[in-house]
Amino acid sequence: MMPQVPPPKRHPYDQWSPDARALDLVGDKWSLLIVRDLSAGPRRFVELQRVLPGISTEQLRSRLNRMVADGLLTRQRFREVPPRVEYGLTERARELMPVLAALARWGYDWAWSPPRSGEAIDLGAIFRLIPGLLAPSDLTGSISLAVKWNGQRKTYTVSAANGGITVIEREEGATAAQITGDTSAWISALSPEHDRRGLEISGDAELAGRLIAALAGAPGPAQAPAAAGATAAA
Repeated sequence: MMPQVPPPKRHPYDQWSPDARALDLVGDKWSLLIVRDLSAGPRRFVELQRVLPGISTEQLRSRLNRMVADGLLTRQRFREVPPRVEYGLTERARELMPVLAALARWGYDWAWSPPRSGEAIDLGAIFRLIPGLLAPSDLTGSISLAVKWNGQRKTYTVSAANGGITVIEREEGATAAQITGDTSAWISALSPEHDRRGLEISGDAELAGRLIAALAGAPGPAQAPAAAGATAAA
């Protein structure tokens, strides 16, 4: 059974070609990043504003409405006071994760550098690409990724389940490997120099190394990770 084809966009490419049809749906600015940022689970409007700091309120509202109409997003309303609305990915949108991963790999090869002046740094934006960057066969156990900043700690749990990889934005039970670092340590590890010495690695170091390599766009281990449970000198 063929999937339902969304109606033409207001400004379509007007070309009978599968790539043009795809770009009709996701070629607008922000659309693919919205898919990326919903890959870890549904979010409210204000949460999407937080992880997409460059988008205006009206742009986000318009883009979400269009993506719901196109069958890329779901909108769920909860009977609460104040009202709560969450947006999530449909299966059609989830199948864009390999496309996002391919785009990220191209970005690593041709556009990657340390952060530029004025760029927002949200390591979660990179972590949310993991379902596309890794195959389930690459992950033999779950991994927790923790970012420390301003006395706070944000943890992400990566695991393989049901033939795919998921990223949950919280600590989720015991994991085979744990990777922890402050923002500057993660930036050094994920920037082109691939310097992992500021990260703390515990548990399965080989598994952790494979994940860091995928996140950094590296073909394999670069700088050796710190010894288990310790932070190497910078």
